[in-house]
Amino acid sequence: MKTVIELKNIKFYAYHGVLPHEAIIGNEFTVNIHIESDLLTACISDNVDDTINYADVYQLVKVEMDIASQLLENVTYRILRSIKNAFPQILFIEVRLVKLNPPIAGDIESAEIVISE
Repeated sequence: MKTVIELKNIKFYAYHGVLPHEAIIGNEFTVNIHIESDLLTACISDNVDDTINYADVYQLVKVEMDIASQLLENVTYRILRSIKNAFPQILFIEVRLVKLNPPIAGDIESAEIVISE
């Protein structure tokens, strides 16, 4: 049985970017996580130990967001690997990292990196 867990629009203020001032000033980011797994045991047992605890997933994301990186690709990949390593029962995972108001000479709402496995 496929079960989907999603964490949507997790908000962070972080220091990711290539430009020198991004490491000093920082920016707003959102992270979206989509996880698929067979969690039938948890559905029946009503025991948090039988599921992928989304509070634990959040903490893994927070740890990676706290590490400054130049590339969003690097941060996104680290988040994906961290979650997948912590929960090997994951069948599919997608991580979306969105930088709001990126420093581009133009009117742009966000830049987004999506990695799935």
